[in-house]
Amino acid sequence: MIPTPFRSIARAVRASLPVLLVALALPVGTRAQAPSQPEAASGYAARSQVSAAREMVATANPHATRAGLEMLARGGNALDAAVAAQMVLTLVEPQSSGIGGGAFLLHRDGRSNAIVAWDGRETAPAAADERLFLGADGKPVQFFDAVVGGRSVGTPGAVRMLEAAHARHGRLPWPTLFEPAIRLAAEGFEVSPRLNTLLASERHLRRDPTAARYFYGPDGAPWPVGHRLRNPELADTLARIAARGSLALHTGPIARDIVDAVQRHPTNPGRLGERDLAFYAPVAREALCTPFRRWVVCGMPPPSSGGIAVAQILGIVDAANAPALAGPDGAPRADGVHAFAEAGALAFADRNRYVADPAFVAPPAGLLDARYLARRASLIGERAMGRATAGDPDGRPRAGIEEATLEQPATSHLSIVDAAGNAVSMTTTIEDQFGSRTMVRGFLLNNQLTDFSFSATENGAPVANRVEPGKRPRSSMAPTLVFERAGGTDAAPGRGPLVMAVGSPGGSQIIGYVARTLLLTLRDGHDVQAAIAMPNLGSRNGPVELEAGRAPAGLAEALRARGHEVREIAMTSGLQGIVRRCAPTGRCTLAGGADPRREGLVLGR
Repeated sequence: MIPTPFRSIARAVRASLPVLLVALALPVGTRAQAPSQPEAASGYAARSQVSAAREMVATANPHATRAGLEMLARGGNALDAAVAAQMVLTLVEPQSSGIGGGAFLLHRDGRSNAIVAWDGRETAPAAADERLFLGADGKPVQFFDAVVGGRSVGTPGAVRMLEAAHARHGRLPWPTLFEPAIRLAAEGFEVSPRLNTLLASERHLRRDPTAARYFYGPDGAPWPVGHRLRNPELADTLARIAARGSLALHTGPIARDIVDAVQRHPTNPGRLGERDLAFYAPVAREALCTPFRRWVVCGMPPPSSGGIAVAQILGIVDAANAPALAGPDGAPRADGVHAFAEAGALAFADRNRYVADPAFVAPPAGLLDARYLARRASLIGERAMGRATAGDPDGRPRAGIEEATLEQPATSHLSIVDAAGNAVSMTTTIEDQFGSRTMVRGFLLNNQLTDFSFSATENGAPVANRVEPGKRPRSSMAPTLVFERAGGTDAAPGRGPLVMAVGSPGGSQIIGYVARTLLLTLRDGHDVQAAIAMPNLGSRNGPVELEAGRAPAGLAEALRARGHEVREIAMTSGLQGIVRRCAPTGRCTLAGGADPRREGLVLGR
């Protein structure tokens, strides 16, 4: 039996073969996507949905997707493929994620249908306190004054979390999973258009001598597209982790080098210590599963706000009987966008007040109660409500302040389903683009601590997401698994067959990206690739945000006529989704989509 949202939230408080062989293993008829072109103001290359008979890997980079499929071809499962893909992403997508950061992973066991929500979120050092991001004058420092250097670095969690998940769910030997990344780091990979573009626009990375030597040529310009970039230091680091597990990263010479880079940073030293690394522990949490029409949607519990906020948006939109977000042609409709934006504003108001690390702040138990969401939905009218305020889900006043710390959009997502029905949805990050801009042993360290509020109080009230020793900063990451609903009640729906695995990078915009993709696929009937590619839009309890250059003519004015403030901005999601479809005959196939805004690739067989 799936626990009610009340129980889920309460419990959360307590708690090498050559790549060529993979290509040859693909059966005739399997369609694979080519990497997208760099984003242009006017749009991007169209893609077709990918189909496969048994298993599928969707990641943000072709090398990572091929590494994942290689593990499946060698007899591994979805978790094995996820580990291999993450190690490759550390190399080829260093701006977004890696072994110097953290991750949230949902795992579904194809045999038992059990779900585990693996929390590999970074933690604040034991020496951190509420003044971490305050200047000498007692006021919060500017964002990049906090980010660049050692002060922003939290205890990395991705490797230790993946190791724990592999011990429970994996099939192949741990060292095998590192072979593609080690091989690629030693032999080199071609600099992609996206990496080249981001390096050219980056203002801070050159300040780190090690990073400057690796990412830029002697003339100070970023390595050109197609340049073969080798990383022997990372190959050595990965080989050590392959041999000794997470101890190689969290103790010994690598750990000492990490701490030295943080504490001895020349301009912005931090507080991470060797004990923080040695004693870091991932958490296996209970997934947050809620009903939505004939499905059950499962996401991450706190310290991620993603699972709660996505579930709230779906529940509010449904209770409001909101119209479709887009028509059959994929063009967003003003009435559907209005309701979706209002639902987003209401969800973000609750998120900003109530959600933080559950070991420090207990969220109200009624945030996902159907009656509460119906009350929130009743606030949606024909005109914009303006700035939403947090609700009172359990009927009693709570101390706290609505505080809108918003993560930066440098993150990655992967979705994997194997032939045995095991599924992984993992969102992984080093936080800002190129993290703390501090490079050690071939990889970049995160700046995850800037996901905390820089201020501990506001108007005398405590901020839930303030810095505290050992605390995990709030996140918006929303890896999601969807199932057919199998009996039960609204409070405790039964979980049937797997339907979908999806997630996205994008900072706090992740919540809207994932929620609108779920609505477009589950409720409105669009195929997963079309849904992923449709224009991004939503509200984070501020203006309605529309993806620049992609909103249809007249949409902004139609929303303004309803009283909305509208902003057209860059909304570069990186959605990776897999949908499982079954015919009346019982034959099931997989369909996948990768976000054309980035360089993702879907492969299946």
